[in-house]
Amino acid sequence: MRTTIYSQVRLAIAVCVVMTAPSLSVAHDQVPGKQQQRPIVIKGATIHTVDGPTIENGSVLFEQGKITAVGKAVVVPAKAIEIQAGDMHVYPGLIEPITDLGLREINAVEETSDTTERGERNPNVKSWVAVNPDSELIPVARAGGVLTAMTAPRGRFLRGQTAVINLDGWTVADMTLLSPAGLYVDWRWMEPTDQDDKKRIAKRTERHEEFSALIAEATRYGEGRQANPSDTPTDVRLESLLAVIAGKYPLIAQANDQATIESAIAWAQSHQLKLIIYGGYDAPHCAELLINYDVPVIVGSVYRLPMRRNDAYDTAYTLPARLQTAGIRYCIGGAGAGSPGGAAAARNLPYHAGNAVAYGLSRNQAVRSITLSAAEILGVADRIGSITVGKDATLVIADGDILETSTNIVQAWIGGREVDLGSRHKTLYEKYRKKYSR
Repeated sequence: MRTTIYSQVRLAIAVCVVMTAPSLSVAHDQVPGKQQQRPIVIKGATIHTVDGPTIENGSVLFEQGKITAVGKAVVVPAKAIEIQAGDMHVYPGLIEPITDLGLREINAVEETSDTTERGERNPNVKSWVAVNPDSELIPVARAGGVLTAMTAPRGRFLRGQTAVINLDGWTVADMTLLSPAGLYVDWRWMEPTDQDDKKRIAKRTERHEEFSALIAEATRYGEGRQANPSDTPTDVRLESLLAVIAGKYPLIAQANDQATIESAIAWAQSHQLKLIIYGGYDAPHCAELLINYDVPVIVGSVYRLPMRRNDAYDTAYTLPARLQTAGIRYCIGGAGAGSPGGAAAARNLPYHAGNAVAYGLSRNQAVRSITLSAAEILGVADRIGSITVGKDATLVIADGDILETSTNIVQAWIGGREVDLGSRHKTLYEKYRKKYSR
């Protein structure tokens, strides 16, 4: 009887979810931007080029989605749209370096989450095919200046492939900037900590050997496919590892403590794989290894608690400044797929960088950490990340310092397409402002 009642309760909950699902999945009201038709010039603004000096009272010209001129004396083409932006600031679009934005809508409603596949080894999972272009969280992130993100799956160990997407478009194909961009692995699973030393070491060795065996199997598979493609059956899991083995894109290992970071670096070097560390709490303690092997770090979050009881309260806050001082390549994330808030927190990205400024990082380096540095680490610096001639016109106009919470994004473009900065947050704000004004 108890089992029957429990089943009935679960059925009732499922029915309620299905009945309410349409209201949860309705597309947002923002219409994707159309292709740029006329040259656009932003005049009189403070231009934060990021890869060069900041230009006071400068101009930016972009045509057919590309930046064509930057400086104080820009020749304006005939029929260009002129935007007078005195007292405004122009920045490259911000880049969230790892998130499940587009894969998850409401944390408490499982039916709105498509982040995780079953099992521990899913290198063939392609995160971008599950992205919902109509997610209500995408316009919210854009309104905070975040125009690009690397979307990543979740899971226990071999989570799957990531992709860099622009946060505007009718379809995933419209949005995708680079796919795949990396193979996301939870390296913490490789370093068990909840057993006595003897068992822990044995389990650790077993897991490392299993992963090494998988890489060796994929290598043999690739050789077989190249030599005798017709006689070697396709294996999608092994196929997905070939580009990582060839160094076309990196392994992104989630690791925070020193032992796990060092383990990931040692293993990646033994297999000659490119590596990015995501999380990086103890990264300054691994500075020599990270620098010697040119392993960059994605700081998972600046807003996080100390990892150990004896750590200083501001250990996470000072992490970007300590990485900068040590000479480690890094960028800052605000909504990592493994952090609380996830997709919904992407809008806070500039404030993570701003908080790092309060704890020792320079403002210029903070802006770089969420623009050009992120683009370099993700492999898209040839397209975005700075206001540079030849790059995509993916930029924002802000009415103040973008690291400050009081600043608003006034206009934004992705590849020259003007972005609708409306969002559900703004709609509800206007709605309830009217309620209390009547």
